[in-house]
Amino acid sequence: MSWEHSGHSGTSTVSMGNINGASEHVTELDRQLATVIDKGYPALAGRTVDEFAGYVEPLRAQLDHLVDGGVPGLLRFVLVIADVLVAAREAALRMELPGGSGVTDMTADDLARFHPIDTLTVPAGPAYLLLDVDTGKDLLDVTPDDALAAIAGRGRSPLTVSEGIAVVTQFPSILRGRNCFSLLGSRCGDRRVTALWVSRKRPRLGWCWAGNPHTWLGSASCAGRLAAPAERASGQRVRSTR
Repeated sequence: MSWEHSGHSGTSTVSMGNINGASEHVTELDRQLATVIDKGYPALAGRTVDEFAGYVEPLRAQLDHLVDGGVPGLLRFVLVIADVLVAAREAALRMELPGGSGVTDMTADDLARFHPIDTLTVPAGPAYLLLDVDTGKDLLDVTPDDALAAIAGRGRSPLTVSEGIAVVTQFPSILRGRNCFSLLGSRCGDRRVTALWVSRKRPRLGWCWAGNPHTWLGSASCAGRLAAPAERASGQRVRSTR
């Protein structure tokens, strides 16, 4: 069976496997893929819809590893499109709430300086899944420095800039329904920590100081990351659009 998407450049048919036998996880992956396609990610990446969907397709087999519903109250998985395909600033501008699309005062060059911290192992492929995502409501009013230690002590991993944007892209109401949050998994060598919050009813990507607590900011984390099998991902050559 095929999945049809009517996108910005016409209608494209993308093979998405046997939907009739799909689990709830497969249906959710389809929804998340459709969301980023609708937001124009293929064009931003310089790909056709078919080519772009091909980067996500290998993740389908990995859904078999998600044998349960996950931890109550956490997001079971979130599709992340790596910034080698879509730059963080462009992705941030395509976050959306009823009050409008995403905003940021951070330049593309500034955001490009933020890299995963040394303790993180982030998949090298063009797309992967975050598992059991928590926005860190219990870490409200805790400094990013202290929150990072708390997250590590729980055996969890902080989110990078691109990962946080992915969460809000797929679950925009989370900023109001749960809490706004810092992204402790990316740093650029200074004391800044990026964060996502609501500003004038729109999602905003900005930064705060690592030593400053905020009553309205938690610190997001995940249980892990799930990438495509190496033997399948190896055929997916990715050229940066930046």
